[in-house]
Amino acid sequence: MQYNYIIHPRAFQKIRLFYTNVARKYRNTYSYEDLEQNVHDAFFSIYRIEDTLPRRRPTIARWAGYCMANTERWYYAYRIDGDTITVVDACHAQNMHD
Repeated sequence: MQYNYIIHPRAFQKIRLFYTNVARKYRNTYSYEDLEQNVHDAFFSIYRIEDTLPRRRPTIARWAGYCMANTERWYYAYRIDGDTITVVDACHAQNMHD
């Protein structure tokens, strides 16, 4: 099935902020190119939801009522309405707690 994706700014901002903070902390070893590549990879992995990223039950309370999918590093909260997937939040694996 072909899905349409809507990505809330909150999800993208969380991805961008996480890697911006990594760049600040490791400014001598983490380049701007690394930051951009990691943001790109995290953002475009969203388009694998319901394809190669299976639907799961959320493991944190603030995502109750949403579906959840995860990659190796990122977890995404989303809902499905017909053929539209709306991604409402993202969280890096090391921050997955309430």
